[in-house]
Amino acid sequence: MRNCVNVLVFLLLPMMVGAQNVKIPKDANRFTYWQFEYGEKTDTSCIEVWLNDGVASIETPGIEGTPVQGYAPTHTYIDYPDDSITVSVSYPDSSYYYRTALSRSDIEWKVEGPAKERKYTCSINSNTLVFVMDETVKQNATPLPYYGLAKGVLRSFTRNGQLRIKLAKSTWINNAPWPGIGVMGRRVTPRELDRIMKERLVVTTRIFDNVQLHWGAQNAHVSDSVPFDTVLHYAGGTLALKRLHLPVLPEHYQYFLELHQRSNGDAYDRTGSVFVIPGFNNSLEPTFFDGINGHPDSLPVFIDHNGERYQGIRSGISHLKKYRISSFVYDPPVELMRFFTPFGVGHFNERMANYGIDWADETYYRQEVSDLAPLLQGDVLIGVWIGNYDAGGHIVSLDLKSYPNDYLVPDSSSKHPYIRSLFNTCNVLEMAGQNYGKLFATDSLSTWGGIWIPKDAKRVLLRYISTGHGGWGEGDEFVPKTNIILIDGKPAFSHTPWRQDCGCYRDLNPVSGNFWNGLSSSDFSRSGWCPGTATQPVYFDLSPWADGREHTLTVAIPQGKPVEGMFSHWAVSGTLIIEY
Repeated sequence: MRNCVNVLVFLLLPMMVGAQNVKIPKDANRFTYWQFEYGEKTDTSCIEVWLNDGVASIETPGIEGTPVQGYAPTHTYIDYPDDSITVSVSYPDSSYYYRTALSRSDIEWKVEGPAKERKYTCSINSNTLVFVMDETVKQNATPLPYYGLAKGVLRSFTRNGQLRIKLAKSTWINNAPWPGIGVMGRRVTPRELDRIMKERLVVTTRIFDNVQLHWGAQNAHVSDSVPFDTVLHYAGGTLALKRLHLPVLPEHYQYFLELHQRSNGDAYDRTGSVFVIPGFNNSLEPTFFDGINGHPDSLPVFIDHNGERYQGIRSGISHLKKYRISSFVYDPPVELMRFFTPFGVGHFNERMANYGIDWADETYYRQEVSDLAPLLQGDVLIGVWIGNYDAGGHIVSLDLKSYPNDYLVPDSSSKHPYIRSLFNTCNVLEMAGQNYGKLFATDSLSTWGGIWIPKDAKRVLLRYISTGHGGWGEGDEFVPKTNIILIDGKPAFSHTPWRQDCGCYRDLNPVSGNFWNGLSSSDFSRSGWCPGTATQPVYFDLSPWADGREHTLTVAIPQGKPVEGMFSHWAVSGTLIIEY
């Protein structure tokens, strides 16, 4: 069913309007336009244009249902004699409006064709726009007044060859209402109004505000429940946690993390992670918070062939039965974002002021996390970590922003995806004694007890993040290594994490090592990351294994050998997403 937008255009002149393939009554004062989203076959709404007098009122239709947070109706008033537009947006607490000239003098038009089908063509932002007007009538009827086409009646509008609007019918309605121009509230510019309307629709939660992550702070300890809206520091101050109550939003929202980071004294590139701790408020099962609030050794432990202990990574099955993980019920943290700090951005800029590069003030990371939306609603415990032993460390701010894809809250909720963390070797408790992911030298990483995928699953994905580390010439940081994903012991997927664009981020690295040949160490290609970037997850489709049976998922990486006390390691995290 089409949703009609009532566009009331009041003109005092008598009317006789012609339109292609449309019968127009002699006294027509209402013109109905179909509005299309992707060509003529997919229509989404209609627009009605009414004619009565020299003032036009364009009003958004009433929403049939519950609007999303931040929605407000808008009123557009067009004064043709004055050649101006006034837009008013009314919120419960205030109103905004702007006034601007109707005609756009900056548009260069190509005009061709007879008056009854006059074609106006222009190019705006690399888009070709074509307006077909009927200029044989004296009235002006167009649902697109912002382009300045006030002469005649619009027959059709296309963008890049795709039909967007066309005249469908014209009729006459007696006693058309008089709109009246009502403006109130604060006057703003058009750009300000656009920004205000969009910002009102975005649900923003400030999670961390200029929090310092550094070595030397006293660890917090919670004996009972975790307090809300309180920043807690652990791992000597390199990890911050916060418990929040996030809004439960409709399924059509998109979620983004925005992280700002700057050096507060640490000069090196460091591994960072933003994560959620699942099940922390369920005291019947061990959670990663137990290892944070106590000691990593309180978490389930995996022991590799060399006898090294790995806490809380959910490593499943070793080759030796006695080395299996010590707990059946445990989920490691779900990694939302893996990021890497550059070399000293912000803090060391002044030292390198005359180097010939305009250094950035901070690092900005923005990443979509909509696939993990069910974990970002209600009671949530979120952490951020940057591994470092520096007394100044780093300063971070973190926002969660949610954007609606519809003005309406749906009448019924669909089934949320099932999300489970399978493994995570990114040792965010490094400074509290959690081991690096060195197990791949002798062992693979398998899920313990298998993963069960129901038959009715529509789609099943493994969200996988992998970065290699070992900071010398032959270390895994600088050598491409293929990650093999096995299902039930058979190779199913392969992925080689590798970034060759690290030189693009030179302005984030003021104190990166510089060499005789003009290169900087921050320029070098790396195993899935660059100093100053976030590592994007890759997705593997596990839908072929949705047979209602248990399967074992294994990660194998040809990790390099240690050299003179230096070792390679891999930070890998895997999250299972089952969509119904």
